[in-house]
Amino acid sequence: MTENAEDLGEPVAYLVLREGVPVCTPSGDPVGTVTRVLADEREDIFHGLLISTPDGPRFAAGDQVAGLYEHGAIVTEPAERLARPSADLPAAHQDSGLRKAWNWLVQPK
Repeated sequence: MTENAEDLGEPVAYLVLREGVPVCTPSGDPVGTVTRVLADEREDIFHGLLISTPDGPRFAAGDQVAGLYEHGAIVTEPAERLARPSADLPAAHQDSGLRKAWNWLVQPK
């Protein structure tokens, strides 16, 4: 994807970002697609995005998300530098968005 943010449509809030929209870096390099928006809606806290990549799921924390648009999202890091959700998270991440990403991945579908 080599689109600029202007080509991704109007900015949107995390509450309405659609699953399946493409995710890219600011330079337009593809990262993957949005699998899930992780948020505590009652408390209006955006944790980040669970992203489907060719190398498996990745987690972009809220501070790694540069923009959310109608037709895509922009993250500040390439896929290989985004966290992989894992059951073996260090204690520092037990209450983080990364933990929420892992819990969402392993829930029965």
